[in-house]
Amino acid sequence: MTFDLSVSAGVLHEHPRIGSDGESEEVSLASDPDVTSPVKMRQKNRRLSEQDISKRLSLPADLRIPESFLAKQSSSSPIFDGPLTRTNRRQSLSEIGFGRMETYTKLDKLGEGTYATVYKGKSRLTDNLVALKEIRLEHEEGAPCTAIREVSLLKDLRHANIVTLHDIVHTEKSLTLVFEYLEKDLKQYMDDCGSILSMNNVKIFLFQLLRGLAYCHRRRILHRDLKPQNLLINDKGELKLADFGLARAKSVPTKTYSNEVVTLWYRPPDVLLGSTEYSTPIDMWGVGCIFFEMASGRPLFPGSTVEDQLQLIFSLLGTPTEETWPGIHGNEDFLSYRFDHCAPQSLIHRAPRLDGDGLDLLNKFLSYEAKKRISAQDAMRHPYFRSLGSMVHKIPDVASIFTCQGIQLTRDPGYRPSNHGNHSKTRRQSMLL
Repeated sequence: MTFDLSVSAGVLHEHPRIGSDGESEEVSLASDPDVTSPVKMRQKNRRLSEQDISKRLSLPADLRIPESFLAKQSSSSPIFDGPLTRTNRRQSLSEIGFGRMETYTKLDKLGEGTYATVYKGKSRLTDNLVALKEIRLEHEEGAPCTAIREVSLLKDLRHANIVTLHDIVHTEKSLTLVFEYLEKDLKQYMDDCGSILSMNNVKIFLFQLLRGLAYCHRRRILHRDLKPQNLLINDKGELKLADFGLARAKSVPTKTYSNEVVTLWYRPPDVLLGSTEYSTPIDMWGVGCIFFEMASGRPLFPGSTVEDQLQLIFSLLGTPTEETWPGIHGNEDFLSYRFDHCAPQSLIHRAPRLDGDGLDLLNKFLSYEAKKRISAQDAMRHPYFRSLGSMVHKIPDVASIFTCQGIQLTRDPGYRPSNHGNHSKTRRQSMLL
């Protein structure tokens, strides 16, 4: 099995030919044979700068290009001679240090799962911290399908609220995914706050979650495993979706997927009852559960089995009827459980800190009928977020919402510094597993 290693600091797209001044390389030459290309004149008369090469290869500004590579480009400049092809771009990135394990230094072990181990690391090209997800390869089985799926989806996602895949290192024994490093996940953040978050921060985190999810859904990508442990937060308060191992690109027409997705507490009732034909609404139920958890400090439906999970849902939202969930009485799984009839309860008693707009939005996430759940895009326009202003809807996908004037986190009332000992450390970024 081979992998395309043309991954450079989170920028994976092929680009048109760019000259050393950042402009198009297409040059209109006179018919006089003595006229020399301005591009060749620049290459001949001066040494190429790091900025020239960074523009050509779409590298980040903080990346230090090795001196040996700079010298080679100044002498022969292969990446500036003619179109930038996939082959010579990949070769250039390899010479700079991408796709090589020696480019990264392992610091701490953050967590270990069945197929992978996550380390805190450091890039020698940027001096930035990274998260190294090292996936063990078995010769008989090859790379786990979740790893292949994660790579294929993440390499095309470029958004401020989605964790960035910087690089891929493929060796005989392992496949290492190099991610940007974020300090903690939402679950740990809530623990550090004693499960009492500022309602301003709840709103900012929820909006960022919806923003990243809307970007995925526009590309027909379902995350399928939303939970606080899979949402990373950095020291700036930026929240990013992580762990796309269960994510799927939804094709048209509708495909049939496994119903063994989404951690039990955040799994929608239609999937709990055996549905395998679903679309983007599968993620929106989980958003509602996470919203409630941030606002109240406790999980909404902490079931231990599928039946227990359904009973908790029906006890709060009411046992579904043909009026509240058309077709439910034709579901064999639902009929087999023989649930007692429960009347719906008001969510205000469970989440008293939510205002009217917040409760209305929460109810729209928790619709029994999948097609009636509010979409991520529509949820961002809900009146609950009116206080964030209109600019949050106008910034580029790659820009943080904190670039908008007036948006900033406030101190959480229950905040206490976390103990960064071994117990805490093994939990950080374990969601990448």
